[in-house]
Amino acid sequence: MRGISTRILAENEGFELVYEGRIILRHTSLCPSLVISRGNPRVTMYRGNFRIEDSPSGTVIPTGWQQSENGIEFAANGSICATLTVMSNGIEVRTTDPAFDRITLHFHAEADEQVWGGGEQMSYLSLKGRAFPMWTSEPGVGRDKSTELTRIMDKEGMAGGDYWNTNYPQPTFLTSRWTAIHLDASCYSVLDFTNPESHTVSVWSNRAKFEIFAAASPTELVSALSTRFGRQPQLPDWAIEGAIVGLKSGASSFDRLERFLDAGTSVSGIWCEDWAGIRETSFGRRLFWDWKSGDRSAARYPGLKQQIAALHERGIRFLAYVNPYLAVDGELFAEAEAGGHFARQLESDATHLVDFGEFDCGVLDFTQAKTRDWFAERILGREMLDIGVDGWMADFGEYLPTDLRLGDGSDPMEAHNKWPVLWAEVNAQAVASRGRTGDAVFFMRAGFSGVQAHCPLLWAGDQSVDFTRHDGIGTVITGALSAGLVGNAYSHSDCGGYTSLHGNIRSEELLQRWCELAAFAPVMRSHEGNRPDDNLQYDTNEALLTCFARWSRVHAHLAPYVRHLCEEAEKTGLPAQRPLFLHYPDDASLWTVQDQYLYGADLLVAPVIEQGSSSRNVLLPGDTPWRHCWTGEDYAPGLHDISAPIGQPPVFYRPDSAFAPLFAGLAGVIEL
Repeated sequence: MRGISTRILAENEGFELVYEGRIILRHTSLCPSLVISRGNPRVTMYRGNFRIEDSPSGTVIPTGWQQSENGIEFAANGSICATLTVMSNGIEVRTTDPAFDRITLHFHAEADEQVWGGGEQMSYLSLKGRAFPMWTSEPGVGRDKSTELTRIMDKEGMAGGDYWNTNYPQPTFLTSRWTAIHLDASCYSVLDFTNPESHTVSVWSNRAKFEIFAAASPTELVSALSTRFGRQPQLPDWAIEGAIVGLKSGASSFDRLERFLDAGTSVSGIWCEDWAGIRETSFGRRLFWDWKSGDRSAARYPGLKQQIAALHERGIRFLAYVNPYLAVDGELFAEAEAGGHFARQLESDATHLVDFGEFDCGVLDFTQAKTRDWFAERILGREMLDIGVDGWMADFGEYLPTDLRLGDGSDPMEAHNKWPVLWAEVNAQAVASRGRTGDAVFFMRAGFSGVQAHCPLLWAGDQSVDFTRHDGIGTVITGALSAGLVGNAYSHSDCGGYTSLHGNIRSEELLQRWCELAAFAPVMRSHEGNRPDDNLQYDTNEALLTCFARWSRVHAHLAPYVRHLCEEAEKTGLPAQRPLFLHYPDDASLWTVQDQYLYGADLLVAPVIEQGSSSRNVLLPGDTPWRHCWTGEDYAPGLHDISAPIGQPPVFYRPDSAFAPLFAGLAGVIEL
C-alpha cells in the first residue's frame, strides 16, 4: 500500500500533492498551504495540569513556490523560506531559517469529509469542527467549563480540564476518504479541524515530517496504522476469563475477595494497588510511592509472596501498581539518587522534584539506558515479578516537566510526549526479561505515538464517578473507539469510576450500569476510587455484589469470542471495540456515533450512560437483522427505541455469526 510514490501536480499557478489518487495538499497564491513564524512559548505546570500559550512573531505566509528536484521550495518576498521534500510515503517541511520554529500546514479537505483520531479522545470521536492540542497531561476533573465541579478544580490548580485534554494524544488523523496523516514528531502540536476547507496541523518545530496512508476501506486503513505503530501481544486467557477485583484495604482485601467468590463471581485476579503502602492526603487515599516489598508492604500485606502463591494454586492472579516516580521519604529514593537515575534541575546537579499533592517525588530519567535497565530489573523485576505479581497498573507518564535537565541532553519540550512511550518500554522490558510477554499484563493510561508496540492494554484513566457528558461513564466508550483507530487493540476502564471530589460520590445506578459496560470490554476490572470510604463499593451490599458477580460471568462467558478478537487483532490490527462505521463505511449516519459500538464484527453494544434512563435509541447498521441478546427478538436495521432496564443493556448479535450459539447463551447467564 505504501510503496506508491507521492506525486506533485502543477496546475493553475499552484500545485497539488497527490497520494494514491487522493489530493492531500493544495497550494495557490490565493490559498497558501503553509504558514511559518517564530514562537514565544509560555508553559506552566501544576501537578500534571499544563497551561501552554504562545505569542508567535514574524509570521510569513509564502505564496510563491517553485518545483525542485526533491519537492517544492516556498518563497516569500523574493527569497526561499521553506522547503517541502517528497518521500514515497509522505512529506517533510523545513524552514530555511531555524529561528522560524512554528510550522502550520493546511491539508486539503473535501466537503462533508469526516475526521477521527488524535489518540485517545474522551469527549468526541469525530474531531470535525474542533481543535485538539497534542500534549499528554492530566485530562482534568469535570472537563466541562459550564459545570461547577470543573470551575472549582480550575480554581484549585488548573485541574478542571477541557474536551481536548487527554492522557494519550497522538498526532494522527483519519478521514472518510480513507486516508490518514501522521505527524512523526513528539513536540507540541495542534490538530485543527475548525475550517471545513482544510485539515490544519500546527507544529512547534522548524521541521515537520508527515506520513501519509491510504486504503480502500477503514478496516484496511486501521490495519495499516497498526502495522506502523506496532501490535500488542494477545491477552492471556486469565485476563479475559473473568473479572479482576480491585480491592485496597490491606490484608482484609483477601477476606473480602472470598465474599465475591461466595457470591458466584467469576474471578480471574485480585488487584491490590496499595501493595507497597498508603498515605492519606486531602485528595483521598493515595499510595506510598516506594515500589518495594519492604516494611510498609509487609505491614499492609503480611506474607504477600506466600499469599500470592496461595492465590495461584486457586487459579487467581495477583496484580499490583507502580509509576515512574519515587517519593523523597521512601527507601528507593536514596538508591536511585546515588545511581544518577533522576532528572536534574536546570541550574544544578540537584534532583528535580515534583509536587504530586502533599508529597514530593523524583522523576526517573528514562532517556538514560542505565535508568531504564535499573527500573526494569530492580523494581519491576525483583520487587514485583519475582514475588509472583502477574500484572500491574503502570500509572502516570504525563508529568514530565519542561523546566528540568535530562541525561541525554534532549529538550524537555520534545521529550515530554515521548515519556509515556519510554515508560511503556521499561515495563515491557521487565516482562520480557522474565519470559512473561503475553502472560503478565500491565495497563497504562498515558500514551503517545509508538506506545502501541510496548503497552499490551490501555485503561481509560480517572473518570468522575458520575454520568456527566465529558468526564463520566460514557467517555470510556469514546476513549476506546478513538484509541482503537490508531492501533490500540485493547482498552478497559475502572469499573465504577475513580474520581470522587467535592461531594460527587457513586450511586448504585452508576455502579450497576458500569458493570453492564465493563462486561463487554476485553478486560473487566473494578476500582475502589480515590475516596473508598466515602463511596459505595461492589461489596457494600448484596445487591451490588450480585450485580458484579452476574456481569463477571457474562464477561467469562464471552471468553471464546474475545479470544477470536485477540487472534484477529494480532493478524489484522483491528481493535476489539470498534466504531460502527468501521464495518459499515458507506453509511455516513454512523460516522459520528460514539455512544454504542461493535464488539468485533458480530456483537453490537449500546450501554446506558444517561442517569435515570430505562430505554435508549439504538442504531442497528447494515442490511440484515440483528437479534436482541436478552429477548431473542430480531430487529431490522435502523433506529429503534429499545427498553433497557437495569440488568438488560441493549446488546445485539448477528444471527448468522459463527458465535451465535454462544451469544444466545448470554440470556441464561444473567438469569442465574
